[in-house]
Amino acid sequence: MGAADCWHIVGMVPWIDGDAPFPPTVLALGPDSDAPGLLAAGGTLSPRRLEQAYRRGIFPWFSSGQPVLWWSPDPRMVLPVAEFRVARSFAKVLRRFVRTPGCELRIDSAFERVIDACARTPRPGQDGTWIVPQMQRAYTAWHRAGVVHSFETWVDGRLAGGLYGVAIGRMFFGESMFAHACDASKIALAALVAFCRAHDVTLIDCQQATAHLASLGAREVPRADFERHLARACGEAPIADWTYDESVWAQLPALRPPEPGSRA
Repeated sequence: MGAADCWHIVGMVPWIDGDAPFPPTVLALGPDSDAPGLLAAGGTLSPRRLEQAYRRGIFPWFSSGQPVLWWSPDPRMVLPVAEFRVARSFAKVLRRFVRTPGCELRIDSAFERVIDACARTPRPGQDGTWIVPQMQRAYTAWHRAGVVHSFETWVDGRLAGGLYGVAIGRMFFGESMFAHACDASKIALAALVAFCRAHDVTLIDCQQATAHLASLGAREVPRADFERHLARACGEAPIADWTYDESVWAQLPALRPPEPGSRA
Protein backbone atom coordinates (compact mmCIF):
# COMPACT_ATOMS: atom_id res chain seq x y z
CA MET A 1 0.00 0.00 0.00
CA GLY A 2 1.46 3.33 -1.05
CA ALA A 3 1.40 6.50 1.02
CA ALA A 4 -1.52 7.95 -0.93
CA ASP A 5 -3.53 4.74 -0.56
CA CYS A 6 -2.74 4.64 3.15
CA TRP A 7 -4.04 8.10 3.85
CA HIS A 8 -7.09 7.49 1.68
CA ILE A 9 -8.01 4.53 3.89
CA VAL A 10 -7.17 6.39 7.10
CA GLY A 11 -9.59 9.07 6.01
CA MET A 12 -12.40 6.50 5.99
CA VAL A 13 -12.24 5.79 9.74
CA PRO A 14 -12.09 7.87 12.95
CA TRP A 15 -8.74 9.24 14.09
CA ILE A 16 -8.05 8.70 17.79
CA ASP A 17 -5.54 10.70 19.82
CA GLY A 18 -3.66 9.31 22.81
CA ASP A 19 -5.94 7.13 24.90
CA ALA A 20 -9.23 8.41 23.47
CA PRO A 21 -11.94 5.71 23.49
CA PHE A 22 -12.17 3.30 20.58
CA PRO A 23 -15.30 3.60 18.47
CA PRO A 24 -17.85 0.75 18.64
CA THR A 25 -16.58 -2.24 16.66
CA VAL A 26 -19.78 -2.32 14.59
CA LEU A 27 -18.42 0.81 12.88
CA ALA A 28 -15.45 -1.07 11.41
CA LEU A 29 -15.33 -1.01 7.61
CA GLY A 30 -17.40 -3.75 5.99
CA PRO A 31 -16.43 -6.52 3.57
CA ASP A 32 -17.07 -4.37 0.49
CA SER A 33 -14.63 -1.66 1.55
CA ASP A 34 -10.96 -1.23 0.63
CA ALA A 35 -9.93 -2.35 4.13
CA PRO A 36 -12.55 -4.67 5.66
CA GLY A 37 -12.32 -4.67 9.45
CA LEU A 38 -10.46 -1.37 9.79
CA LEU A 39 -11.91 0.47 12.79
CA ALA A 40 -9.69 3.46 13.60
CA ALA A 41 -6.28 5.05 13.18
CA GLY A 42 -3.88 6.81 15.52
CA GLY A 43 -3.27 6.49 19.24
CA THR A 44 -0.49 4.76 21.15
CA LEU A 45 0.80 1.22 21.63
CA SER A 46 1.28 1.33 25.38
CA PRO A 47 0.55 -1.91 27.29
CA ARG A 48 -2.49 -0.24 28.86
CA ARG A 49 -3.83 0.78 25.44
CA LEU A 50 -3.15 -2.63 23.94
CA GLU A 51 -5.02 -4.38 26.74
CA GLN A 52 -8.00 -2.09 26.28
CA ALA A 53 -8.02 -3.02 22.60
CA TYR A 54 -7.60 -6.79 22.99
CA ARG A 55 -10.32 -7.08 25.60
CA ARG A 56 -12.68 -5.72 22.93
CA GLY A 57 -11.31 -7.86 20.11
CA ILE A 58 -9.38 -4.98 18.50
CA PHE A 59 -5.78 -5.37 17.36
CA PRO A 60 -3.14 -3.16 15.67
CA TRP A 61 -1.84 -4.00 12.21
CA PHE A 62 0.08 -1.55 10.05
CA SER A 63 3.20 -1.26 7.94
CA SER A 64 6.25 0.96 8.01
CA GLY A 65 5.38 4.58 7.26
CA GLN A 66 1.74 4.17 8.29
CA PRO A 67 0.03 5.41 11.45
CA VAL A 68 -1.20 2.84 13.96
CA LEU A 69 -4.21 1.12 12.38
CA TRP A 70 -6.75 -0.72 14.56
CA TRP A 71 -8.81 -3.64 13.24
CA SER A 72 -11.89 -5.61 14.21
CA PRO A 73 -12.79 -7.96 11.34
CA ASP A 74 -16.16 -9.63 10.90
CA PRO A 75 -16.15 -12.59 10.71
CA ARG A 76 -13.24 -13.49 12.97
CA MET A 77 -10.90 -16.45 12.46
CA VAL A 78 -10.57 -18.54 15.62
CA LEU A 79 -9.21 -21.95 16.56
CA PRO A 80 -11.36 -23.85 19.08
CA VAL A 81 -8.71 -25.94 20.82
CA ALA A 82 -11.07 -28.93 21.01
CA GLU A 83 -11.21 -28.93 17.19
CA PHE A 84 -7.46 -28.80 16.49
CA ARG A 85 -6.69 -31.30 13.73
CA VAL A 86 -3.57 -33.44 13.80
CA ALA A 87 -3.08 -35.23 10.50
CA ARG A 88 -1.62 -38.72 10.67
CA SER A 89 1.66 -37.57 9.12
CA PHE A 90 1.98 -34.69 11.60
CA ALA A 91 1.14 -37.01 14.50
CA LYS A 92 4.24 -39.00 13.58
CA VAL A 93 6.28 -35.80 13.56
CA LEU A 94 4.98 -34.86 17.02
CA ARG A 95 5.66 -38.29 18.50
CA ARG A 96 9.18 -38.24 17.09
CA PHE A 97 9.77 -34.74 18.51
CA VAL A 98 8.50 -35.63 21.98
CA ARG A 99 10.56 -38.85 22.15
CA THR A 100 13.83 -37.52 20.71
CA PRO A 101 16.54 -36.34 23.14
CA GLY A 102 17.51 -32.75 22.45
CA CYS A 103 14.02 -31.79 21.27
CA GLU A 104 12.05 -29.65 23.69
CA LEU A 105 9.31 -27.07 23.93
CA ARG A 106 10.00 -23.94 25.96
CA ILE A 107 7.89 -20.93 26.90
CA ASP A 108 9.35 -17.43 27.12
CA SER A 109 13.00 -18.46 27.10
CA ALA A 110 13.87 -16.37 24.00
CA PHE A 111 10.96 -14.03 23.40
CA GLU A 112 12.93 -11.27 21.68
CA ARG A 113 14.47 -13.79 19.28
CA VAL A 114 11.02 -15.17 18.50
CA ILE A 115 9.40 -11.82 17.73
CA ASP A 116 12.43 -10.79 15.67
CA ALA A 117 12.20 -14.00 13.63
CA CYS A 118 8.46 -13.49 13.16
CA ALA A 119 9.15 -9.95 11.95
CA ARG A 120 11.36 -11.42 9.23
CA THR A 121 8.54 -13.74 8.08
CA PRO A 122 5.95 -11.88 5.97
CA ARG A 123 2.31 -12.89 6.18
CA PRO A 124 0.98 -14.73 3.11
CA GLY A 125 0.41 -12.26 0.28
CA GLN A 126 2.61 -9.54 1.80
CA ASP A 127 6.03 -8.46 0.60
CA GLY A 128 7.13 -6.86 3.88
CA THR A 129 6.51 -7.25 7.56
CA TRP A 130 3.74 -5.82 9.69
CA ILE A 131 5.82 -6.36 12.85
CA VAL A 132 7.61 -3.05 12.48
CA PRO A 133 10.11 -1.88 15.14
CA GLN A 134 7.38 0.09 16.92
CA MET A 135 5.31 -3.11 17.25
CA GLN A 136 8.32 -5.11 18.43
CA ARG A 137 9.05 -2.59 21.16
CA ALA A 138 5.41 -2.48 22.26
CA TYR A 139 4.93 -6.26 22.48
CA THR A 140 8.32 -6.76 24.11
CA ALA A 141 7.28 -4.28 26.83
CA TRP A 142 3.99 -6.13 27.20
CA HIS A 143 5.90 -9.42 27.42
CA ARG A 144 7.98 -8.01 30.28
CA ALA A 145 4.70 -7.17 31.99
CA GLY A 146 3.78 -10.87 31.79
CA VAL A 147 1.00 -10.64 29.19
CA VAL A 148 2.69 -11.71 25.94
CA HIS A 149 4.26 -15.17 25.67
CA SER A 150 6.34 -17.16 23.21
CA PHE A 151 6.10 -20.90 22.55
CA GLU A 152 9.43 -22.13 21.22
CA THR A 153 10.55 -25.30 19.43
CA TRP A 154 14.15 -26.17 20.33
CA VAL A 155 16.27 -28.85 18.64
CA ASP A 156 19.75 -29.64 19.95
CA GLY A 157 20.00 -26.27 21.67
CA ARG A 158 18.91 -24.29 18.59
CA LEU A 159 15.71 -22.28 18.22
CA ALA A 160 14.00 -24.02 15.29
CA GLY A 161 10.65 -22.24 15.29
CA GLY A 162 7.95 -20.73 17.43
CA LEU A 163 5.10 -18.31 17.88
CA TYR A 164 4.02 -15.55 20.20
CA GLY A 165 0.69 -14.22 21.40
CA VAL A 166 -1.26 -12.35 24.03
CA ALA A 167 -2.87 -13.98 27.08
CA ILE A 168 -5.63 -12.19 28.99
CA GLY A 169 -7.64 -14.16 31.50
CA ARG A 170 -8.37 -17.51 29.83
CA MET A 171 -8.07 -16.17 26.30
CA PHE A 172 -5.08 -16.49 23.98
CA PHE A 173 -4.63 -14.23 20.97
CA GLY A 174 -2.20 -15.68 18.44
CA GLU A 175 -0.01 -13.08 16.75
CA SER A 176 2.63 -14.62 14.50
CA MET A 177 4.83 -17.67 13.99
CA PHE A 178 8.03 -18.62 12.19
CA ALA A 179 10.02 -21.73 11.32
CA HIS A 180 13.68 -22.30 10.58
CA ALA A 181 13.04 -26.05 10.23
CA CYS A 182 10.22 -28.08 8.72
CA ASP A 183 7.12 -28.26 10.96
CA ALA A 184 8.82 -26.30 13.77
CA SER A 185 6.11 -23.62 13.92
CA LYS A 186 3.35 -26.24 13.71
CA ILE A 187 4.93 -28.09 16.64
CA ALA A 188 4.85 -24.86 18.65
CA LEU A 189 1.18 -24.40 17.74
CA ALA A 190 0.39 -27.98 18.80
CA ALA A 191 2.14 -27.25 22.12
CA LEU A 192 0.08 -24.09 22.55
CA VAL A 193 -3.13 -26.06 21.92
CA ALA A 194 -2.10 -28.70 24.47
CA PHE A 195 -1.22 -26.00 27.00
CA CYS A 196 -4.54 -24.23 26.42
CA ARG A 197 -6.47 -27.46 26.90
CA ALA A 198 -4.64 -28.08 30.18
CA HIS A 199 -5.48 -24.57 31.43
CA ASP A 200 -9.13 -24.26 30.36
CA VAL A 201 -8.48 -21.91 27.46
CA THR A 202 -11.04 -22.96 24.85
CA LEU A 203 -10.37 -20.54 22.01
CA ILE A 204 -7.30 -19.12 20.26
CA ASP A 205 -7.79 -15.96 18.23
CA CYS A 206 -6.23 -16.19 14.77
CA GLN A 207 -7.32 -12.73 13.55
CA GLN A 208 -7.07 -13.35 9.79
CA ALA A 209 -8.42 -16.27 7.77
CA THR A 210 -5.85 -18.48 6.02
CA ALA A 211 -6.15 -21.85 4.34
CA HIS A 212 -3.34 -23.20 6.52
CA LEU A 213 -5.15 -22.35 9.76
CA ALA A 214 -8.41 -23.73 8.37
CA SER A 215 -6.67 -27.04 7.64
CA LEU A 216 -5.76 -27.24 11.33
CA GLY A 217 -9.33 -26.69 12.54
CA ALA A 218 -9.65 -22.91 12.63
CA ARG A 219 -12.89 -21.39 11.36
CA GLU A 220 -14.64 -18.05 11.06
CA VAL A 221 -17.24 -16.91 13.58
CA PRO A 222 -19.39 -13.77 13.67
CA ARG A 223 -17.72 -10.86 15.44
CA ALA A 224 -20.63 -10.60 17.90
CA ASP A 225 -20.11 -14.24 18.99
CA PHE A 226 -16.37 -13.66 19.34
CA GLU A 227 -16.93 -10.58 21.50
CA ARG A 228 -19.34 -12.45 23.77
CA HIS A 229 -16.68 -15.12 24.29
CA LEU A 230 -14.08 -12.44 25.06
CA ALA A 231 -16.31 -10.85 27.71
CA ARG A 232 -16.34 -14.16 29.57
CA ALA A 233 -12.83 -15.48 28.94
CA CYS A 234 -10.92 -12.25 29.54
CA GLY A 235 -12.69 -11.83 32.87
CA GLU A 236 -11.48 -15.17 34.24
CA ALA A 237 -8.44 -15.66 36.45
CA PRO A 238 -5.18 -15.52 34.45
CA ILE A 239 -2.86 -18.50 34.10
CA ALA A 240 -0.32 -18.33 36.90
CA ASP A 241 2.35 -20.77 35.70
CA TRP A 242 3.83 -20.32 32.22
CA THR A 243 6.24 -23.26 32.26
CA TYR A 244 5.81 -26.12 29.83
CA ASP A 245 5.50 -29.48 31.58
CA GLU A 246 6.05 -32.42 29.24
CA SER A 247 2.91 -34.09 30.65
CA VAL A 248 0.86 -31.41 28.86
CA TRP A 249 1.51 -33.18 25.54
CA ALA A 250 -0.98 -35.85 26.65
CA GLN A 251 -3.73 -33.30 26.03
CA LEU A 252 -3.36 -34.21 22.35
CA PRO A 253 -4.94 -37.61 21.58
CA ALA A 254 -2.11 -38.46 19.17
CA LEU A 255 0.36 -38.27 22.07
CA ARG A 256 -1.58 -40.00 24.81
CA PRO A 257 -0.16 -43.28 26.17
CA PRO A 258 -1.94 -46.29 24.63
CA GLU A 259 -4.68 -47.91 26.65
CA PRO A 260 -3.73 -51.21 28.37
CA GLY A 261 -4.18 -54.04 25.91
CA SER A 262 -4.29 -51.74 22.86
CA ARG A 263 -1.75 -51.62 20.06
CA ALA A 264 0.86 -48.85 20.49
